[in-house]
Amino acid sequence: MTLFFPASIARLVPLAAALALAGCMSIPAVPEHAGVPVPAAFSEAADTVSWTTAAPAEAQPRGAWWLGFRDPVLNDLVQRAGDGNTTVQEAAARLAEARALLRSADANRAPQIGASTGVARQAGANTANGTTPATLATAGLNVSYELDLFGRLSQASAAAQLDAQARKALLQSTLLMTQADVAQTYLQLRAVQTERALVDEGLQAYQSTLRLTERRFQAGDVAELDVARVQTEVASTESDALALQRQQALLTHALAVLVGEVSTGFTVAPAAGEATLPVIPAGVPGTVLARRPDVSAAQAAVLAAQARVGVAQAAWFPAVTLTGNGGYASPELGDLLKWSARSWGIGALLSLPIFDGGRRAAQEEGARARMDAAMAAHRGQVLTAFREVEDQLSALRLLDGQAQAQGRAVQSAVRATQLSDSRYRNGMVSQLELLDARRSELRNRRQALQVRTAQYTATVALIRALGGGWETMPVAGATPPQNLAAAQH
Repeated sequence: MTLFFPASIARLVPLAAALALAGCMSIPAVPEHAGVPVPAAFSEAADTVSWTTAAPAEAQPRGAWWLGFRDPVLNDLVQRAGDGNTTVQEAAARLAEARALLRSADANRAPQIGASTGVARQAGANTANGTTPATLATAGLNVSYELDLFGRLSQASAAAQLDAQARKALLQSTLLMTQADVAQTYLQLRAVQTERALVDEGLQAYQSTLRLTERRFQAGDVAELDVARVQTEVASTESDALALQRQQALLTHALAVLVGEVSTGFTVAPAAGEATLPVIPAGVPGTVLARRPDVSAAQAAVLAAQARVGVAQAAWFPAVTLTGNGGYASPELGDLLKWSARSWGIGALLSLPIFDGGRRAAQEEGARARMDAAMAAHRGQVLTAFREVEDQLSALRLLDGQAQAQGRAVQSAVRATQLSDSRYRNGMVSQLELLDARRSELRNRRQALQVRTAQYTATVALIRALGGGWETMPVAGATPPQNLAAAQH
């Protein structure tokens, strides 16, 4: 049997074949781990067994890692920041927006039902009375449903779902970042307070020396130059104390902003003792990619961009929409709801753009470019994750040795000050030697405190680089912030 087609239909056959081939174009696969080779172990942790095998406190759950510092004031600040921090609230709102867009995308796959009513008065060829005006009243229901033959709607829904997953991961990443900022700021504040106490102690020692030197000057045992030297040390130490007081005020105000409160009148409760420095097991590099929420968000963004490439490709295919309506139509408003005025209709619409000036091709090209950008961002996030872990592992390893060396320096400086003070009071050495000894002791004690603070900061940074705590189940007393708890439902 031979089939004959009109010339107009025959000209559309090559176009239909081209559309089919265009719609079947492949989407680049997302490489595992963004194409970054995952090492078997962290290089900075290979020679530091203490940082990879030591277990954290048993009470440490994932997501409540700050409990390892055993500081009730820090625990309270972190909880307040989770509920009141504006950045966390913004991330929670963006997650809610993404979930609303997901529901909107899913709604496009369901039948659309609406009701309509209206009255029109018209005349012309489309009316029964010709040129005589006629009134037509209508009331009924309209139903439409688009067949998802080529997956355009399902892929758009999948992309929206992946966007929501990315936003949820970004909320967790924002919360972790905020918790880390609170912990680091708080620990720095405590360090500044301790350093200020050291400076005040040194100031009292200089003032005591000044009083002794002034008495000896009045007795004619020392020259005025000795008094001027001690006065210089007293004034310089007072300046250091004021600088630390200013830094303490700035850190307190920063904490207020992090917890979402007004800086005016904000205070931090005093802590009992020094915070514990927990030991963090680094684990293996592969687990970092699964634990870090920012890496998960970047991966979800890649998959969403990949799905949108499929949406752009599906635009080459025809769209089929089924429609139906039923109700009443009458030229008399009083007869509108009579059974004899009923009307109905069904229809099917096949739409296929023939020429769009390259719009669909440009949209597909743009979707592919956005996917390439998302893949590059994902790869960069993975590389950054590994770098941050290596940075903090090396920092902790070197800071541990530095703390030990600085501790020995403090011990020697304290002993030197004790000997110099005794010799000065007995007139065996000059005042300059005593001042040098006191200055060296204060400097070394402050440096030791700064090294200790750097250890706290690097520990928090390592926890953040690893993606949070260590356990997978929460414990009693570790209440999740309201923003995160609401976002998980």
